[in-house]
Amino acid sequence: MKFTISDFRKRFPNDDSCLDEIMVPTHGEDITCPECEKTSKFHRVRNRRCYECRWCGYQVYPTKGTVFEKTTTPLSDWFYVIYLMTETRSGVSAKEVERQLGVTYKTAWRMCHKVRELMGQKPGRKLNGNLEADETMIGGKRSGGKVGRGAPGKTVVFGMVERGGEVKAVPVPNVKKKTLQPIIQDNAEKGSVVNTDELKSYAGLNRAGYDHRTVSHGSGQYVNGDAHVNSIEGFWARLKLSIRGTHVHVSRKHLHRYVDEFAFRYNNRKNPTPMFEVALQGLRRA
Repeated sequence: MKFTISDFRKRFPNDDSCLDEIMVPTHGEDITCPECEKTSKFHRVRNRRCYECRWCGYQVYPTKGTVFEKTTTPLSDWFYVIYLMTETRSGVSAKEVERQLGVTYKTAWRMCHKVRELMGQKPGRKLNGNLEADETMIGGKRSGGKVGRGAPGKTVVFGMVERGGEVKAVPVPNVKKKTLQPIIQDNAEKGSVVNTDELKSYAGLNRAGYDHRTVSHGSGQYVNGDAHVNSIEGFWARLKLSIRGTHVHVSRKHLHRYVDEFAFRYNNRKNPTPMFEVALQGLRRA
């Protein structure tokens, strides 16, 4: 189901409509007032980001505990950034947000990172079935030295994908067996098929309870029967293309946020609910 910019503008024409949208996910429709302990419909307080109990006047601030807490930026601007980041295939840069909203780069950068918190990977079910696991290198500058694994200035990102399903990815300090295999065991059901390349760090997955199948990239082999890692490599290609084309450079410190953003879009690519709506579902009190 498409959610167009026209749909967005009709639904969220002002800050009031945005605040109403935050109120229900964070507090529900019928609230038990913590002051008078009565079930009440809370009514909006004019010119303030709060609602009050119809019985005793106790006030509730729905942005408290959300990414919008203490912000002075209009909520309509926040919602527009959420729309851009969920409906744009390759994401949107902070510079673009700065240009479109007329805010400072610092404000735009903070808004983008806060929205990525809404899109962050949440603990959920383990992947199962036919899986692919792989690692890639992101960032750094070409130095004319070593390339690939161990290249200077780059960060390793490890990922697993369920063929036809979800992806889970996270930056890791290295590609050692003691680093990668615990992540696989924490995120993949025992008995699943796990396809990898020939990296020695994956050795022993059969003993750990998985059906481990490999391809030898070093020998020019990219498909071995049903064994391949083409799906996860496709995810890496889209992630890298966006970082180079949209964001230009991503620091190691914040790389996990961008990985989460792209995992969110990948995992919701077949979701009949618009990604914008899914991101709003992340508005829960801390």
